[in-house]
Amino acid sequence: MSDPKLPTPLVAKTIDATGLKCPEPVMMLRNSLRQVDTGTCIKLVATDPSTLRDIPTMCRFMHHQLVSQDEEDGRYEFVVSARALSPHD
Repeated sequence: MSDPKLPTPLVAKTIDATGLKCPEPVMMLRNSLRQVDTGTCIKLVATDPSTLRDIPTMCRFMHHQLVSQDEEDGRYEFVVSARALSPHD
């Protein structure tokens, strides 16, 4: 869950992946993160419970920052800040 004391990050784009199953939400987020500058935040809204595991794992593996993660009524919202791409990405 997000910390209510922290300011809400500025989100450049919201991806609606409701109703989609793995791996689609992860791939949609990954493709969007490739197209933005370092530090740009993207929000993903999903309903697939596997995103609770998959999005944080993708962030660790790809070195993006998981800024916030919220869950309410079967909807999962993630805000991810893009990292700089290395030449082999």
